[in-house]
Amino acid sequence: MKKIYLSALLLAYCFAAMAQQPTRTIFAYGGNYNKQFMQYVITLTKKANPKICFVATATGDDVNYIVDWYGACEGLIMRPYLQHTYVASYTEKKTFEENLLSMDAIVVGGGNTLNMMAIWKAQGIDTVLRKAYNKGIILAGGSAGSLCWFQGGTTDSRPKELSIVQCLGFIQTSHCPHYHSEPLRKPLYFENILKGKLSPGYAIDDMAGIVFENEKYVKSVAADDKSNTYYVSVIDGKVDEKLLPVAEVIK
Repeated sequence: MKKIYLSALLLAYCFAAMAQQPTRTIFAYGGNYNKQFMQYVITLTKKANPKICFVATATGDDVNYIVDWYGACEGLIMRPYLQHTYVASYTEKKTFEENLLSMDAIVVGGGNTLNMMAIWKAQGIDTVLRKAYNKGIILAGGSAGSLCWFQGGTTDSRPKELSIVQCLGFIQTSHCPHYHSEPLRKPLYFENILKGKLSPGYAIDDMAGIVFENEKYVKSVAADDKSNTYYVSVIDGKVDEKLLPVAEVIK
């Protein structure tokens, strides 16, 4: 009887511990940020006036790109923040960890994925982002900012041709942003998956996005009625492209 009681108590404790763990959420969209995507990030935080931080490492903290992001957030009920990664100890009063882990959401911009990954690893930002993810802070982004959360995919980060880049691997699949807007993306993604250079994964049009929770696909959304998301794999030696139905058109 005592053993049964202890087992039941242990099981109840395990369920209680699981219930207290935060949901790990990633919102990956195929192209650039826009007002619809930023509004959706706000919704995902479930906060009345969330703190949302923009990370523009992939453009070298380009000023115009950052200004455009603030423009996309204008009029939305949120508190916008910025995390520079080209910094100096004399001017930065908070560590990357102190700043990023205080946010409700982190949005990563597009640009050179390869350079971004190298800088993140050198600065320890990759580790900070893992902590943010496990803490339940919403992670989002498009282009390089969506590719970074997956195992990897193709990037235009090197001269001459698209090449494969390895990323953070929070989602254990490959990924292809800009699926239909850039003509070389889709055929190369097919080829790399068919040859086993990339694992099966998710392809996303510029104006569409996917929500993942605890590393699992939850739903697809789109900012218009023409954009979609797909799961690309190999079945019987041939590439299989599965259309994922859009559950919500975001406005």
